[in-house]
Amino acid sequence: MKTISKFLIAIFAAATLSQCAEPMGPNTQRGAAVGALGGAALGGIVGHQSGRALEGAALGAAAGGVVGGVAGNQKDKRYYDRNY
Repeated sequence: MKTISKFLIAIFAAATLSQCAEPMGPNTQRGAAVGALGGAALGGIVGHQSGRALEGAALGAAAGGVVGGVAGNQKDKRYYDRNY
């Protein structure tokens, strides 16, 4: 459990600090939120099969949030590059 806690803290810190480098657009925020919700649901389902639903949901939310945020950020960059 301690390893997972440290992992989640590291992911949260990296995600927080990475937002200081570049402004977030609406797609980045939406992608992170949808990715976190989807990842939590999928992680909870997979984790439930092994008896660790909460840990699976936490890891799924972290991974889904990062992936969704990156995908949304790419969409924002394409929009800003095309229009400005």
